Amino acid sequence: MLTPRFSDFERFADEVARLRGRMRALYAETRAASGLAEMELTVLTAVVNAGEAPTVAQIGRSLGHPRQVVQRAANGLAALGLISFADNPDHKRASLIVASEAGRALKAADHKRAQAVTDALLARIDSESFAAAADQLHMIRSEIEAYLREREG
Repeated sequence: MLTPRFSDFERFADEVARLRGRMRALYAETRAASGLAEMELTVLTAVVNAGEAPTVAQIGRSLGHPRQVVQRAANGLAALGLISFADNPDHKRASLIVASEAGRALKAADHKRAQAVTDALLARIDSESFAAAADQLHMIRSEIEAYLREREG
């Protein structure tokens, strides 16, 4: 029996899924050292790296996670004193999320551990390869998002 030939899109989707798994494995030790669950660290990263304090819904949309999942992680971070919720002048019910000094310090330590892993990987794969791949993935993601918006509208 012949093995079916996969379309370029199917191969791409398979590689993205595999890459996501490898990226999680690559930083598993640094994530574990933070003491946070994966989603908590993801939300803390989004808050610390945001140009302006985000809302739960904004983080969810940006990362493609349901608002409820992001809310649970944010509540856990707040209970640990790593973030706080602030009034949002643009929306009465959607609080802004602000990182505390402890949250920023934890994220800085996590970043330092992750940077060591990144540096080791960059010794094997040149930075330009990552830049080109990031540009291509950004273009593909943007088109997928445009398609989804058109389909919903």
